[in-house]
Amino acid sequence: MAAHTTTVKEADWNTKGFGTQVPFEAINEAGCYVCNWSGHLLRIPEDGVKPGRSPLVNICGTEPLFVTKISGNPYIPLSKARMLAADCDTIVNF
Repeated sequence: MAAHTTTVKEADWNTKGFGTQVPFEAINEAGCYVCNWSGHLLRIPEDGVKPGRSPLVNICGTEPLFVTKISGNPYIPLSKARMLAADCDTIVNF
């Protein structure tokens, strides 16, 4: 499968949720997210957020875990994901 890249205009950054921190359990859109607690990259495909589907991953704990959305494309190249994560001042551990 070919990787598709998307260009994010600065005006779209906040309106599309890019750079926004949300609790892990509140992820409701496909895309790439960075784990704020570890810096790991999460690739959430469209199938992972369809209504009526069971979540592909479920993380349980006593404290909320936050992620930062860096792209609406779950398949962006790692080099681009690293740059976007750094732009959001998140830990980059991938």
